[in-house]
Amino acid sequence: MTDDLDDLRKALQAAPAAPDPGAKAAALARAMQAFDTNAERIKEAARQESTDQPRPMSDRPQRAGFLTGVREMLSKLTSRPLLAATASVAAICVGIVITQPGIWQRPDLADAGQKPATEEATAEQAVTNQSAAGAAETKVEPPPRDERARQGAVATSQTPTTETQPPMATPPAPVDLAADAPMADAGEATTGAAQAVGPSPLAKSTEAAPSGVTAYLEAAPAITGQVAPVGEALSDMTAPLPEPDTEAFSNDTPNPVKITAEEPVSTFSTDVDTASWSVVRSSITNGYLPPPEAVRIEEMVNYFPYSYPVPDADGAPFRTQVSLFQTPWNKDTRLLRIGLQGRLPAVEDRPALDLVFLIDTSGSMEDANKLPLLIQSFKLMLGELRPEDRVAIVTYAGSAGLVLEPTEAKDRAKIEAALGRLSAGGSTAGAEGLELAYQTAERMEGEGRVRRILLATDGDFNVGVSDPEGLEAYVAKKRESGTYLSVLGFGRGNLDDAVMQSLAQNGNGTAAYIDTLTEAQKVLVDQLTGALFPIADDVKVQIEFNPAAIAEYRLIGYETRALAREDFNNDKVDAGEIGAGLQVTALYEVTPVGSPALRSDPLRYGAAPTLSDDVAELGFLKLRYKEPGKAVSKLIEQPIPTTPGEADEDARFAAAIAGMGQLLSEPKYLGDWGWDDAITLANGAKGADPYGYRAEAVRVMRLAESLSRP
Repeated sequence: MTDDLDDLRKALQAAPAAPDPGAKAAALARAMQAFDTNAERIKEAARQESTDQPRPMSDRPQRAGFLTGVREMLSKLTSRPLLAATASVAAICVGIVITQPGIWQRPDLADAGQKPATEEATAEQAVTNQSAAGAAETKVEPPPRDERARQGAVATSQTPTTETQPPMATPPAPVDLAADAPMADAGEATTGAAQAVGPSPLAKSTEAAPSGVTAYLEAAPAITGQVAPVGEALSDMTAPLPEPDTEAFSNDTPNPVKITAEEPVSTFSTDVDTASWSVVRSSITNGYLPPPEAVRIEEMVNYFPYSYPVPDADGAPFRTQVSLFQTPWNKDTRLLRIGLQGRLPAVEDRPALDLVFLIDTSGSMEDANKLPLLIQSFKLMLGELRPEDRVAIVTYAGSAGLVLEPTEAKDRAKIEAALGRLSAGGSTAGAEGLELAYQTAERMEGEGRVRRILLATDGDFNVGVSDPEGLEAYVAKKRESGTYLSVLGFGRGNLDDAVMQSLAQNGNGTAAYIDTLTEAQKVLVDQLTGALFPIADDVKVQIEFNPAAIAEYRLIGYETRALAREDFNNDKVDAGEIGAGLQVTALYEVTPVGSPALRSDPLRYGAAPTLSDDVAELGFLKLRYKEPGKAVSKLIEQPIPTTPGEADEDARFAAAIAGMGQLLSEPKYLGDWGWDDAITLANGAKGADPYGYRAEAVRVMRLAESLSRP
């Protein structure tokens, strides 16, 4: 091998041979002859070619097209394979026709949301609508995640295209259902998707929903078999959806005018709740007038602070103030104002507090103005507690649980950390949560301490409260043990104000509605002592009007607080509490004897009252109350003089708010008095207004006037 390599190396190194001109010419002649021969053969082949296919002008092979492939396939098929392929295609087409009723529907009909013209498609659409209606009435569990993903992929692949789209339009991307994303209820999603025309009844706007919920809602039209153009159906589903109105309010028919000679005594329980004003303000500032049943005039009037004289340190826990002045909406009647001012002890003199936060963490609380606002509100309140006060946290959703054992308020970081871990999800087991909260409060019992449960919820009690009256009886029984129950409402849409009011009244507590952090500051910081520490229980008011001075009267508001005449002296009948430093205001419109404003004709067989100048008393005022923890009430009495006076700023502003409440609910007693009059009256009675509450009321009135215009 080595010798061969050496020989090759020597040959390469040797000098090249000299070129031979004769050999070069012979080689060139042979090449030209071969070229001419091949050219003639190519021309002859072209003449004999039967196809019109042009000769390729490129060295690249020709790209096979769809028709070329089909032609080549058919050219190679014999009769038997061709017959089998034809049968298979026919079977596939029949299957598509049977399983996809939407293909019979013209795109223009689908765009308009109309029903298909054929009887088969009409019947299929009826079945789909019936199924969707059933889903709206019966809440069902969502399908497994894998099944939802499969349905979403199938639905996406079957979405038809419109005439304006290219034939090969790209279909929507498959639904991405995150494993940890909260899922909307299947019944709700499919029901909303089945509505071809009109607003969707879905409970939540998809703008606030997690991405997983939004994706599931976007796939809903295809899942339910609804035919809609690609893109159009999805844009409809992802737009904000109106929240259904499932709110329930506690109210009664407005108090009628009473004839003094027939019914001289009026009795009611005090009310220091403020929820109605906050609900009214929330509605109006969101662009719509509140329903009349949401308007409780006494709560609107009592929302605002007034400058009533404070009680004596060694006397009753509250002091009364009575005034009489001309009615703004009727010059021939008078307004009688009864004001009560509670004593406000110094912070260091108040008893220690055992507080249980009972927090609704159900799925309906996930909105920003519900659980997140609730957590912020409670954090504001923690700064007002004393170090020896104790806080426990109980939550309820699918079931109730103790989140925080009783913890002293000085360990604020621990309490805030427990609040920060809260999240919304599940249904609302309100009864179970109340039971655990009362058990926790009873374990916190201590000498001289005040126990109170603070229930924070949107009022959507949908599990465990099949018997609301039984729940109210349970709360009423528990108040005998000395544990108070107050209720804070959050959010709108499914606010069950009726249940909240009932629980607060039966629990010897108060009810407030918090829609902003500013409102939380007012309720849980500025008025914390009054909201949590009672100074008088079961406070009742009774007025006996003098028929010689007053022919007719009506109590403005307090419809849900009315008491029978005999209940006033019955200490077993529950009534409202007054917290430290809180106020109560009640307004009567009274018609003097002989006034042209009388609404009732005198009786034919009864003696008509006559006006007398020597009548000294318009009526007689009596109040009953119990000291906290006591079973026997105490009585306060005082006469009401007949001499009217000038209305001060507080009286005029209270009258303006009472007029506003009547304009929103039942204006039949106002005559021609309207929004302009209410705004002028309130604007001229704002006074010092250090917190801007009265200025805000004027702004709300102006907005309500605009919303009231036809």
